[in-house]
Amino acid sequence: MCETAFNELCQPRPEWPGEEYSFLKDSDMPAFHRSLPGYAPTPLLELPALAAKLGLGEIHVKDEGQRFGIKAFKALGASYAMYRFLKKRWQERFAEPFTPASFQDSKALEKLGSFTFCAATDGNHGRAVAWTAKKLGQKAMIYMPADSVAARVENIRGEGAEVVLVEGTFDLCVERCAADAARNGWQAISDTAYAGYREIPGWILLGYTTIFAELAGVLHGPMKVGIDLVILPAGVGGLAAAGAFYYSRHYGARRPYLVCAEPVSSDCFLESVRFGKGEPLPTKGRQTSIMAGLNCGVPSPLAWPIVRDAYPFFLAFGDGYAEQAMRQYYRPLKNDPQVIAGESGSSGLAALLALTTSPKLAEVRARLPLGKGSRVLLVNTEGDTDPVNFKKIVETP
Repeated sequence: MCETAFNELCQPRPEWPGEEYSFLKDSDMPAFHRSLPGYAPTPLLELPALAAKLGLGEIHVKDEGQRFGIKAFKALGASYAMYRFLKKRWQERFAEPFTPASFQDSKALEKLGSFTFCAATDGNHGRAVAWTAKKLGQKAMIYMPADSVAARVENIRGEGAEVVLVEGTFDLCVERCAADAARNGWQAISDTAYAGYREIPGWILLGYTTIFAELAGVLHGPMKVGIDLVILPAGVGGLAAAGAFYYSRHYGARRPYLVCAEPVSSDCFLESVRFGKGEPLPTKGRQTSIMAGLNCGVPSPLAWPIVRDAYPFFLAFGDGYAEQAMRQYYRPLKNDPQVIAGESGSSGLAALLALTTSPKLAEVRARLPLGKGSRVLLVNTEGDTDPVNFKKIVETP
Protein backbone atom coordinates (compact mmCIF):
# COMPACT_ATOMS: atom_id res chain seq x y z
CA MET A 1 0.00 0.00 0.00
CA CYS A 2 1.31 3.44 -0.95
CA GLU A 3 0.00 6.99 -0.79
CA THR A 4 1.49 9.92 -2.69
CA ALA A 5 1.14 13.68 -2.87
CA PHE A 6 2.74 16.32 -5.05
CA ASN A 7 3.25 19.56 -3.16
CA GLU A 8 1.88 22.71 -4.81
CA LEU A 9 3.39 24.85 -2.04
CA CYS A 10 6.99 23.90 -2.84
CA GLN A 11 9.09 26.97 -3.66
CA PRO A 12 11.97 27.26 -6.16
CA ARG A 13 14.17 29.20 -3.74
CA PRO A 14 12.75 28.73 -0.25
CA GLU A 15 13.89 31.01 2.55
CA TRP A 16 12.88 31.12 6.19
CA PRO A 17 13.30 34.69 7.45
CA GLY A 18 12.38 36.17 10.79
CA GLU A 19 13.65 35.78 14.33
CA GLU A 20 12.22 32.29 14.83
CA TYR A 21 14.48 30.98 12.05
CA SER A 22 17.53 33.10 12.82
CA PHE A 23 19.23 29.96 14.17
CA LEU A 24 19.66 28.83 10.56
CA LYS A 25 22.47 31.37 10.23
CA ASP A 26 24.72 29.25 12.49
CA SER A 27 27.44 27.17 10.83
CA ASP A 28 29.67 25.74 13.57
CA MET A 29 28.09 22.28 13.59
CA PRO A 30 30.75 20.32 11.62
CA ALA A 31 33.57 21.89 13.63
CA PHE A 32 31.85 20.95 16.88
CA HIS A 33 31.30 17.36 15.78
CA ARG A 34 34.92 17.03 14.64
CA SER A 35 35.97 17.92 18.19
CA LEU A 36 34.14 14.94 19.72
CA PRO A 37 36.14 11.81 20.60
CA GLY A 38 35.37 9.03 18.15
CA TYR A 39 34.17 11.33 15.40
CA ALA A 40 34.67 10.21 11.82
CA PRO A 41 32.61 10.91 8.69
CA THR A 42 30.26 8.02 8.05
CA PRO A 43 30.85 6.11 4.81
CA LEU A 44 29.22 6.93 1.49
CA LEU A 45 28.50 3.65 -0.29
CA GLU A 46 27.54 3.03 -3.89
CA LEU A 47 25.22 0.27 -5.14
CA PRO A 48 25.80 0.02 -8.91
CA ALA A 49 24.23 -3.42 -9.34
CA LEU A 50 21.02 -2.37 -7.60
CA ALA A 51 20.95 0.86 -9.59
CA ALA A 52 21.15 -1.11 -12.83
CA LYS A 53 18.38 -3.48 -11.69
CA LEU A 54 16.08 -0.57 -10.82
CA GLY A 55 16.83 1.26 -14.08
CA LEU A 56 18.80 4.08 -12.47
CA GLY A 57 22.22 5.62 -13.03
CA GLU A 58 23.61 5.62 -9.48
CA ILE A 59 22.46 4.83 -5.94
CA HIS A 60 24.50 6.31 -3.10
CA VAL A 61 23.90 5.47 0.57
CA LYS A 62 25.17 7.61 3.45
CA ASP A 63 25.47 4.92 6.11
CA GLU A 64 24.79 6.27 9.61
CA GLY A 65 24.50 2.77 11.10
CA GLN A 66 27.67 3.09 13.20
CA ARG A 67 27.73 6.80 14.03
CA PHE A 68 29.57 7.23 17.36
CA GLY A 69 28.97 3.56 18.10
CA ILE A 70 25.29 4.02 18.91
CA LYS A 71 23.98 2.76 15.57
CA ALA A 72 22.11 5.93 14.52
CA PHE A 73 22.56 9.48 13.28
CA LYS A 74 20.77 10.98 16.28
CA ALA A 75 23.92 11.73 18.28
CA LEU A 76 24.70 14.54 15.84
CA GLY A 77 21.59 16.45 16.90
CA ALA A 78 21.54 15.62 20.61
CA SER A 79 25.21 16.42 21.21
CA TYR A 80 25.11 19.73 19.33
CA ALA A 81 21.90 20.83 21.08
CA MET A 82 23.32 20.00 24.51
CA TYR A 83 26.53 21.83 23.63
CA ARG A 84 24.56 24.92 22.62
CA PHE A 85 22.42 24.70 25.77
CA LEU A 86 25.51 24.58 28.01
CA LYS A 87 27.20 27.32 26.01
CA LYS A 88 24.20 29.59 26.50
CA ARG A 89 24.14 28.90 30.24
CA TRP A 90 27.89 29.60 30.44
CA GLN A 91 27.61 32.90 28.58
CA GLU A 92 24.89 34.00 30.98
CA ARG A 93 27.25 33.55 33.94
CA PHE A 94 30.87 33.88 32.82
CA ALA A 95 32.91 36.26 30.69
CA GLU A 96 35.33 33.76 29.12
CA PRO A 97 34.18 31.87 25.99
CA PHE A 98 32.64 28.39 25.97
CA THR A 99 34.14 26.37 23.11
CA PRO A 100 33.89 22.78 21.87
CA ALA A 101 36.94 22.10 24.06
CA SER A 102 34.95 23.37 27.05
CA PHE A 103 32.36 20.69 26.28
CA GLN A 104 35.08 18.12 27.04
CA ASP A 105 36.47 19.97 30.09
CA SER A 106 35.32 18.47 33.39
CA LYS A 107 36.36 21.59 35.31
CA ALA A 108 34.28 23.85 33.07
CA LEU A 109 31.30 21.54 33.38
CA GLU A 110 31.71 21.45 37.14
CA LYS A 111 31.44 25.25 37.22
CA LEU A 112 28.10 25.02 35.41
CA GLY A 113 26.69 22.56 37.93
CA SER A 114 24.53 19.49 37.46
CA PHE A 115 21.59 18.99 35.11
CA THR A 116 19.03 16.32 34.42
CA PHE A 117 18.36 16.03 30.70
CA CYS A 118 15.15 14.38 29.54
CA ALA A 119 13.71 13.36 26.19
CA ALA A 120 10.87 11.46 24.56
CA THR A 121 11.87 8.80 22.07
CA ASP A 122 11.03 5.69 20.12
CA GLY A 123 14.63 4.63 20.68
CA ASN A 124 17.44 6.37 18.83
CA HIS A 125 17.04 9.98 19.95
CA GLY A 126 16.71 8.91 23.57
CA ARG A 127 19.86 6.84 23.36
CA ALA A 128 21.69 9.80 21.83
CA VAL A 129 20.61 12.09 24.67
CA ALA A 130 21.59 9.46 27.24
CA TRP A 131 24.94 8.89 25.51
CA THR A 132 25.75 12.59 25.54
CA ALA A 133 24.60 13.06 29.15
CA LYS A 134 26.82 10.16 30.21
CA LYS A 135 29.84 11.78 28.55
CA LEU A 136 29.04 14.99 30.41
CA GLY A 137 28.63 13.21 33.74
CA GLN A 138 24.97 14.29 33.91
CA LYS A 139 21.69 12.47 34.52
CA ALA A 140 19.19 11.51 31.82
CA MET A 141 15.51 10.59 32.00
CA ILE A 142 14.10 9.06 28.81
CA TYR A 143 10.39 8.60 28.06
CA MET A 144 9.35 5.78 25.73
CA PRO A 145 6.08 4.16 24.61
CA ALA A 146 5.36 1.15 26.83
CA ASP A 147 5.35 -1.17 23.80
CA SER A 148 8.90 -0.20 22.80
CA VAL A 149 11.21 -3.03 21.79
CA ALA A 150 13.15 -4.37 24.79
CA ALA A 151 16.52 -4.03 23.03
CA ARG A 152 16.00 -0.29 22.48
CA VAL A 153 15.00 0.19 26.12
CA GLU A 154 18.08 -1.68 27.31
CA ASN A 155 20.34 0.26 24.94
CA ILE A 156 19.23 3.46 26.67
CA ARG A 157 19.60 2.02 30.14
CA GLY A 158 23.05 0.86 29.09
CA GLU A 159 24.00 4.52 28.64
CA GLY A 160 23.16 5.11 32.31
CA ALA A 161 19.75 6.71 31.80
CA GLU A 162 16.51 6.01 33.64
CA VAL A 163 13.69 4.94 31.30
CA VAL A 164 10.06 5.88 31.94
CA LEU A 165 7.57 3.75 29.97
CA VAL A 166 4.40 5.60 28.99
CA GLU A 167 1.17 3.93 27.91
CA GLY A 168 0.41 5.45 24.52
CA THR A 169 2.13 6.98 21.52
CA PHE A 170 5.33 8.94 21.05
CA ASP A 171 3.32 12.16 21.17
CA LEU A 172 2.05 11.29 24.65
CA CYS A 173 5.66 10.67 25.69
CA VAL A 174 6.53 14.20 24.49
CA GLU A 175 3.73 15.64 26.63
CA ARG A 176 4.72 13.65 29.73
CA CYS A 177 8.39 14.56 29.31
CA ALA A 178 7.60 18.27 28.94
CA ALA A 179 5.35 18.24 32.00
CA ASP A 180 7.87 16.43 34.19
CA ALA A 181 10.68 18.71 33.01
CA ALA A 182 8.68 21.80 33.99
CA ARG A 183 7.73 20.33 37.36
CA ASN A 184 11.19 19.07 38.31
CA GLY A 185 13.43 21.73 36.78
CA TRP A 186 14.91 19.32 34.23
CA GLN A 187 16.06 20.31 30.75
CA ALA A 188 14.11 18.71 27.90
CA ILE A 189 16.13 17.83 24.80
CA SER A 190 13.26 17.28 22.38
CA ASP A 191 13.61 16.90 18.64
CA THR A 192 10.07 18.18 18.11
CA ALA A 193 8.96 21.72 18.89
CA TYR A 194 5.86 22.70 20.85
CA ALA A 195 4.37 25.83 22.38
CA GLY A 196 7.13 27.84 24.06
CA TYR A 197 9.82 25.33 23.06
CA ARG A 198 11.63 25.90 19.75
CA GLU A 199 15.26 26.71 20.46
CA ILE A 200 16.58 23.22 21.20
CA PRO A 201 14.74 21.48 18.32
CA GLY A 202 16.35 24.07 16.06
CA TRP A 203 19.80 23.18 17.35
CA ILE A 204 19.06 19.48 16.89
CA LEU A 205 18.03 20.15 13.29
CA LEU A 206 21.27 22.02 12.70
CA GLY A 207 23.25 19.13 14.17
CA TYR A 208 21.83 16.79 11.54
CA THR A 209 23.16 18.97 8.71
CA THR A 210 26.64 17.57 9.37
CA ILE A 211 25.48 14.44 7.50
CA PHE A 212 25.21 16.47 4.30
CA ALA A 213 28.20 18.68 5.01
CA GLU A 214 30.35 15.52 5.06
CA LEU A 215 29.45 15.00 1.41
CA ALA A 216 31.06 18.26 0.29
CA GLY A 217 33.97 17.48 -2.00
CA VAL A 218 32.97 13.80 -2.02
CA LEU A 219 29.62 13.84 -3.79
CA HIS A 220 28.64 17.51 -3.71
CA GLY A 221 30.60 20.21 -5.50
CA PRO A 222 30.57 23.94 -4.78
CA MET A 223 28.31 24.70 -7.74
CA LYS A 224 26.83 21.33 -8.76
CA VAL A 225 25.15 19.07 -6.24
CA GLY A 226 26.20 15.83 -7.97
CA ILE A 227 22.87 14.12 -7.31
CA ASP A 228 19.40 14.27 -8.88
CA LEU A 229 17.09 12.97 -6.17
CA VAL A 230 17.34 12.60 -2.38
CA ILE A 231 14.94 10.54 -0.27
CA LEU A 232 14.73 11.40 3.43
CA PRO A 233 12.43 10.02 6.15
CA ALA A 234 10.12 12.32 8.10
CA GLY A 235 9.27 11.23 11.66
CA VAL A 236 8.69 14.60 13.35
CA GLY A 237 10.68 16.17 10.52
CA GLY A 238 14.11 17.00 11.95
CA LEU A 239 16.25 15.14 9.42
CA ALA A 240 13.94 15.95 6.51
CA ALA A 241 14.12 19.64 7.42
CA ALA A 242 17.90 19.48 7.87
CA GLY A 243 18.30 18.15 4.35
CA ALA A 244 15.87 20.70 2.96
CA PHE A 245 17.70 23.57 4.64
CA TYR A 246 21.16 22.34 3.66
CA TYR A 247 20.34 21.87 -0.03
CA SER A 248 18.29 25.07 -0.25
CA ARG A 249 21.04 27.09 1.41
CA HIS A 250 23.85 25.76 -0.75
CA TYR A 251 22.10 25.17 -4.09
CA GLY A 252 18.82 27.12 -4.12
CA ALA A 253 16.80 26.32 -7.23
CA ARG A 254 19.58 23.90 -8.33
CA ARG A 255 19.02 21.65 -5.31
CA PRO A 256 18.22 17.99 -5.95
CA TYR A 257 14.62 16.78 -6.09
CA LEU A 258 13.60 16.01 -2.50
CA VAL A 259 11.28 13.15 -1.57
CA CYS A 260 9.79 12.87 1.93
CA ALA A 261 9.20 9.25 3.02
CA GLU A 262 6.83 8.04 5.76
CA PRO A 263 5.01 4.89 6.90
CA VAL A 264 1.35 4.87 5.87
CA SER A 265 0.36 4.53 9.52
CA SER A 266 2.29 7.70 10.48
CA ASP A 267 1.92 9.92 7.43
CA CYS A 268 1.46 13.28 9.12
CA PHE A 269 3.50 15.22 6.56
CA LEU A 270 1.67 13.70 3.62
CA GLU A 271 -1.67 14.43 5.32
CA SER A 272 -0.56 18.02 5.89
CA VAL A 273 0.45 18.50 2.27
CA ARG A 274 -2.78 16.97 1.00
CA PHE A 275 -5.30 18.65 3.26
CA GLY A 276 -3.58 21.18 5.53
CA LYS A 277 -3.67 24.22 3.20
CA GLY A 278 -0.17 25.09 4.39
CA GLU A 279 -0.73 24.11 8.02
CA PRO A 280 0.41 20.88 9.77
CA LEU A 281 -2.10 18.13 10.44
CA PRO A 282 -1.91 14.92 12.50
CA THR A 283 -1.84 11.54 10.82
CA LYS A 284 -5.05 9.54 10.57
CA GLY A 285 -3.01 6.37 11.01
CA ARG A 286 -2.51 4.40 14.23
CA GLN A 287 1.30 4.82 14.34
CA THR A 288 1.94 1.08 14.39
CA SER A 289 4.71 0.74 11.79
CA ILE A 290 7.74 -1.46 12.40
CA MET A 291 9.66 1.72 11.47
CA ALA A 292 9.49 2.77 15.12
CA GLY A 293 11.60 5.89 14.71
CA LEU A 294 9.05 7.24 12.23
CA ASN A 295 5.95 6.53 14.35
CA CYS A 296 5.18 10.19 14.95
CA GLY A 297 1.67 11.57 14.76
CA VAL A 298 2.22 15.31 14.29
CA PRO A 299 4.86 17.29 12.37
CA SER A 300 7.16 19.43 14.45
CA PRO A 301 5.91 23.01 13.97
CA LEU A 302 9.54 24.09 13.56
CA ALA A 303 10.34 21.55 10.85
CA TRP A 304 7.02 21.72 9.03
CA PRO A 305 7.48 25.06 7.17
CA ILE A 306 10.96 24.03 6.03
CA VAL A 307 9.74 20.69 4.70
CA ARG A 308 6.59 22.22 3.20
CA ASP A 309 8.53 24.87 1.28
CA ALA A 310 11.32 22.64 -0.09
CA TYR A 311 9.86 19.20 -0.87
CA PRO A 312 7.92 18.71 -4.11
CA PHE A 313 6.85 15.11 -3.40
CA PHE A 314 5.68 13.00 -0.46
CA LEU A 315 5.36 9.22 -0.30
CA ALA A 316 3.91 6.95 2.38
CA PHE A 317 4.34 3.17 2.13
CA GLY A 318 3.63 -0.03 4.01
CA ASP A 319 5.96 -2.06 6.19
CA GLY A 320 6.40 -4.68 3.49
CA TYR A 321 8.62 -2.30 1.54
CA ALA A 322 10.74 -1.64 4.64
CA GLU A 323 11.27 -5.38 5.13
CA GLN A 324 12.14 -5.80 1.45
CA ALA A 325 14.65 -2.96 1.70
CA MET A 326 16.29 -4.43 4.81
CA ARG A 327 16.79 -7.73 2.99
CA GLN A 328 18.07 -5.98 -0.14
CA TYR A 329 20.66 -4.10 1.91
CA TYR A 330 21.64 -7.24 3.81
CA ARG A 331 21.90 -9.47 0.73
CA PRO A 332 23.32 -7.12 -1.91
CA LEU A 333 23.50 -7.83 -5.62
CA LYS A 334 26.83 -8.87 -7.16
CA ASN A 335 29.65 -6.73 -5.72
CA ASP A 336 27.48 -4.11 -4.04
CA PRO A 337 28.49 -3.54 -0.39
CA GLN A 338 26.35 -4.88 2.42
CA VAL A 339 24.42 -2.36 4.52
CA ILE A 340 23.06 -3.19 7.97
CA ALA A 341 19.86 -1.17 8.11
CA GLY A 342 17.18 -1.30 10.77
CA GLU A 343 13.49 -0.83 10.11
CA SER A 344 13.59 2.98 10.06
CA GLY A 345 17.04 2.99 8.48
CA SER A 346 15.68 1.14 5.46
CA SER A 347 12.98 3.75 4.78
CA GLY A 348 14.83 5.57 2.01
CA LEU A 349 15.45 2.40 0.02
CA ALA A 350 11.91 1.22 0.84
CA ALA A 351 10.55 4.37 -0.80
CA LEU A 352 12.83 3.91 -3.80
CA LEU A 353 11.75 0.28 -4.23
CA ALA A 354 8.12 1.33 -4.11
CA LEU A 355 8.65 4.05 -6.70
CA THR A 356 10.62 1.85 -9.09
CA THR A 357 8.77 -1.47 -8.79
CA SER A 358 5.11 -0.79 -8.00
CA PRO A 359 2.93 -0.79 -11.14
CA LYS A 360 0.46 1.44 -9.30
CA LEU A 361 3.12 4.16 -9.03
CA ALA A 362 4.12 4.12 -12.71
CA GLU A 363 2.41 7.43 -13.47
CA VAL A 364 3.98 9.02 -10.39
CA ARG A 365 7.42 7.72 -11.30
CA ALA A 366 7.14 9.31 -14.74
CA ARG A 367 6.91 12.73 -13.09
CA LEU A 368 10.07 12.21 -11.00
CA PRO A 369 13.76 12.37 -12.01
CA LEU A 370 14.05 8.58 -11.92
CA GLY A 371 15.50 7.37 -15.20
CA LYS A 372 18.50 5.53 -16.61
CA GLY A 373 20.92 8.34 -15.78
CA SER A 374 19.40 9.40 -12.45
CA ARG A 375 21.64 9.69 -9.40
CA VAL A 376 19.88 8.95 -6.09
CA LEU A 377 21.04 9.60 -2.52
CA LEU A 378 19.66 7.62 0.43
CA VAL A 379 20.51 7.85 4.13
CA ASN A 380 20.57 4.70 6.24
CA THR A 381 19.59 6.38 9.50
CA GLU A 382 20.10 3.39 11.80
CA GLY A 383 21.68 -0.03 12.09
CA ASP A 384 20.12 -3.09 13.72
CA THR A 385 18.74 -1.33 16.81
CA ASP A 386 16.30 -4.23 17.28
CA PRO A 387 18.60 -7.21 16.68
CA VAL A 388 15.88 -9.84 17.20
CA ASN A 389 13.49 -8.41 14.63
CA PHE A 390 16.36 -7.54 12.30
CA LYS A 391 17.50 -11.17 12.27
CA LYS A 392 13.96 -12.38 11.74
CA ILE A 393 13.40 -10.07 8.76
CA VAL A 394 16.70 -10.45 6.92
CA GLU A 395 16.68 -14.24 7.26
CA THR A 396 13.25 -14.45 5.62
CA PRO A 397 13.73 -15.45 1.96
